Amino acid sequence: MDFRVVPIGEEHIEGFRAVLDSVARERRYLGLLEAPPLEETGAFVRNNLRKGHQCVALVGERVVGWCDIVPIDRPTMAHCGVLGVGILAVHRGRGIGTALIRATLDRARDAGLTRIELTVREPNARLVTMYEKFGFVVEGLKRDAVLVDGKYENLVCMGLRFGTAA
Repeated sequence: MDFRVVPIGEEHIEGFRAVLDSVARERRYLGLLEAPPLEETGAFVRNNLRKGHQCVALVGERVVGWCDIVPIDRPTMAHCGVLGVGILAVHRGRGIGTALIRATLDRARDAGLTRIELTVREPNARLVTMYEKFGFVVEGLKRDAVLVDGKYENLVCMGLRFGTAA
C-alpha cells in the first residue's frame, strides 16, 4: 500500500486525533492513554502550524501516522525540540515511521533547531534501535517514570544534535 508524507494541515486534525487515540489506547508507546478532546488536539496542531514541525502519513487521504517536533518554549532551550511519533498498528513495518521521522527532522533542522530529544519506554528496545539509526544516542534513564495498569516502566532518554560542532 502506497503512502505519502506531507506537512500537517487543519484538514488533518480529525485524522491525526484518530491515530493518536488508537496508538494511545495500545497503552505501550505514549504518555497518553487516550487522545485529548478534538478542541485540544486542534489547538496542538494549530500551535505546531505556527511554531512546531509536524508531518502526517497518508494512505489515500486517510491519516495513518504522524511525527511532530515541538520546540521547547524556554529561552535557554529554544534550540531544542521534543519528538513524538505514532503509526496505526496495521501500517507498521512498511517504512512509514522512518519516512515521517526523516521528513520531520529535516523540517526542524531547516527551521534552525539543533537538538532533538525524545523518551521511549525501556521495553521497546526495537524503537531505541530505530532512533539510533537516525543518530539519536541514549543519554539517560528515568526509573519507574511510567505507571500503566499497576506496572512501572523506565523511560530511556535519547538526544540528537545536528547543525553544530559536537
